[in-house]
Order: sequence, then structure tokens, then C-alpha cells
Amino acid sequence: MPAKKTDVTAVVKELKKLYPEHIIPLHHGSAWELLCAVILSAQCTDERVNKITPGLFKKYPTADKLAAAEVKDVEKLIHSAGFYHSKALSLIETSRRICEVYGGEVPQNMKDLLTLRGVARKTANVMLGDYFKKPEGIVVDTHIKRLSFRLGLTKQTDPVKVEQDLMKLIPYKYWGWFGIALILHGRQVCNARKPECSRCTLAHLCPKNGVKVSA
Repeated sequence: MPAKKTDVTAVVKELKKLYPEHIIPLHHGSAWELLCAVILSAQCTDERVNKITPGLFKKYPTADKLAAAEVKDVEKLIHSAGFYHSKALSLIETSRRICEVYGGEVPQNMKDLLTLRGVARKTANVMLGDYFKKPEGIVVDTHIKRLSFRLGLTKQTDPVKVEQDLMKLIPYKYWGWFGIALILHGRQVCNARKPECSRCTLAHLCPKNGVKVSA
């Protein structure tokens, strides 16, 4: 069973102390730039993406410019992000659809976002919750899935089911912020191989599911 509401309230309160600001770690100057950055971030670090995007946006400053780009030219710019061929196609085809179908504007609802190449629920949730402030769900990546399980917020492993559990537990006003907070905590404290429970201020609230606690 998911954690009781009182436990979730305490978790949210503690996370708010640690990560009060809703800061998107991917550098961007517009919704389209953030969308491109999130597409590039699949199986790639935010730090690497932030090194790639300045050159990409300098050569292709708008969606219509990128929509008309040659795949090989884009591949050269994003090569270090990994899966560069698929990502280049996603960037070009998504930019083209945004221009041709959505008047050059990134759509602001889940249904339309999911029609874009390279965009699944995770990416759509980032756009809706973090940029547009109109969340329709909660971002679930590897950090969020791991921490949600350790904290007893879900017993699920499928990202969609994890998201459904979190949406039932987390107040709507926190949906956008909550994912970012867990990602930051997962990177800084509750890492995958060796979580630093001894210095975690959530430790007294956490059942430490799946964590091997050292003596």
C-alpha cells in the first residue's frame, strides 16, 4: 500500500526545505529550446546537454530553421549526446510538426505533445509541469522511480504505474516541483549504488525499501 498521507505531507515538507526553488537544470530560453534539450537528455547527463545546446541553437535559432536542417548536420552537433541519429531525427521532425501543425508554438497539453517524435510522458510532463505550469502528471525518471520506491510511495516498477501512485499521493500544486526535487535528491544524496542515509534529512521518514543499510 502507498504511504499514508501524513507521511507524504512530511516528505513534501522536508523536500521543500532542501529544494525550495523550482529550477530546471537544462538551460533554455524558450519552450522549444527546453523541448529540444529534454529530447537530447534521454540517457545523457544534463551537464552534457547544456554543453551541446548552445552550438545547436546558434546554428538553428528557431524551430523552422531546425525543421529544414539536414540530419547529418544535426548529428554532428549532438553526437556526444548518444543515440545521435534517432535524436537528430526527433529534433527535426518535432520542429517540423510544431511549425506545420501548431503554428510554431510548442503545444500545451499532453495529447498534442505525445504526437511529437521523441516525446513520451516523461518529456511531456517536463514541458507541462516545469515550463507551462499546467501539469497533467508527474515526471518519472530513474531517480524518481528509485526514490519513490525507497520512500514507500509506490511498490510499482513501471514508470506509468509509479506516476499514477504519485498523482494520488502528491497534492496537485506540487506536481511540477516534486519531480525536480526528487531528481536533485537522487543525484546529491540518495544515489543508486550507495545512498547516503546517514546525512539524509528524510531518513526518519523513509522505510529504506530495497536499501542495504551498512552497520
